Amino acid sequence: MSKRRKGHLRVIWLEIARSLRWFAPGLGVKRWLGLLLAGITLIGVGLAMFLLDIYRTAPDTWWLPAIQFLSLQFLARPWRVAIFAILGIGLVGVGIWGMNRSLLVPFLRPGKRLVDQVAEYRRLERGPRVVAIGGGHGLATILRGLKVHTHNLTAVVSVADDGGSSGELRRALGILPPGDIRNCLAALSNDEALLAQLFQYRFGEESGLGGHSFGNLFISALADITGSFEEAVAESGRVLSVYGQVLPATLHDVRLVADVRLPYDQTEVRIEGESKIPQTAGRVRRVWLEPNDASAFPPVIQALLAADIIVVGPGSLYTSVLPPLLVQDLLAAIRASQALKIYVCNIATQSGETETYTCQDHVQALEEAVGSDVFDLIVCNTRYEGNLGTGVQWVRIDQSLEADARLYGADLIDSEYPWRHDAAKLARVIMDLYNERTGPLEKDSATRSR
Repeated sequence: MSKRRKGHLRVIWLEIARSLRWFAPGLGVKRWLGLLLAGITLIGVGLAMFLLDIYRTAPDTWWLPAIQFLSLQFLARPWRVAIFAILGIGLVGVGIWGMNRSLLVPFLRPGKRLVDQVAEYRRLERGPRVVAIGGGHGLATILRGLKVHTHNLTAVVSVADDGGSSGELRRALGILPPGDIRNCLAALSNDEALLAQLFQYRFGEESGLGGHSFGNLFISALADITGSFEEAVAESGRVLSVYGQVLPATLHDVRLVADVRLPYDQTEVRIEGESKIPQTAGRVRRVWLEPNDASAFPPVIQALLAADIIVVGPGSLYTSVLPPLLVQDLLAAIRASQALKIYVCNIATQSGETETYTCQDHVQALEEAVGSDVFDLIVCNTRYEGNLGTGVQWVRIDQSLEADARLYGADLIDSEYPWRHDAAKLARVIMDLYNERTGPLEKDSATRSR
């Protein structure tokens, strides 16, 4: 056999193998294909019985030989059954293929086969239920990494932001700050290449729009149209084809307040406002919300109690990570949840908040606010390579934390921006830790329970 002929046979075999992937477990195709074939079979049996009745009762006319020929009466019964079965299966297959091309191909991503997209969608649909808590770019980073592992994502976002575009809209329109929510929606978008870039587009100061981002204005306009900030966020998610949901930690108008110890005379001053805390020279002693009895957004409580994984951080420790955890019933729901609870420590220190902080300092500050028995695992970076810039230091693992059984260290830095987490690396570590904890039996039962 020539090499060219072998090549053709190999191509044909690969096409057959790809087609058989439609019958792989978990795609949700076989049950509907079986139902379709059963319906076609019943139609065929009914039509055959109708023709047979005509054949037996009709007088001997000119078209009876034609029916005999079309029904293959000149062949033995086994051959007739086999030929009709092959023809029927072939026609059904071609019909389904043609229908897919007509209806679904316009919506396919370039360069991807339909069966591959269906398989990927089903895999992500069965992924673990993850709740990520925080704010700022850190939360957006972890969402960007996790969305390739599961569609069951919930971002719980801080609403204490009062600076920049969000702060201006908050004061002018009386809505919750949309900035961090916008970042999370863009990170979860199924079309991050274009729509998410549009959502993140920021107008220049000379434009008369005061440096506002398009996404902030869009959410604010939707909030006015729908009469509900949470409904505006949900509609924005639909526009961006978001898998998962983005929820504010609370719907109350809360302010972040901090006690800061000044470096020159060691006195403590009270700083009101999330944006002002990093601008005050000194060490943050504690933070709290006013009012301190704000209730959590009810869907957040539901998501936390149903979660398989709860991730807190990374992000600005005092102004992004802690504010959602200071909502008391939200923290109570985290404690009550049976999920794997992970704290992701920052890679680099942050000026005005965590200067000179080690991993232990981050964990201590967090546990002073929420308690020492909340987190099952603490994930820290172990690679300290790259240029961080002036005044920024690595957040290193200290000896006191090495003795903590909850510690898990890994290379998490982004090679291009070493002060940030690499979204793919961080998501892979979280999923590996979850899979190691659950094991195959528990994961299978969790999947069946859904």
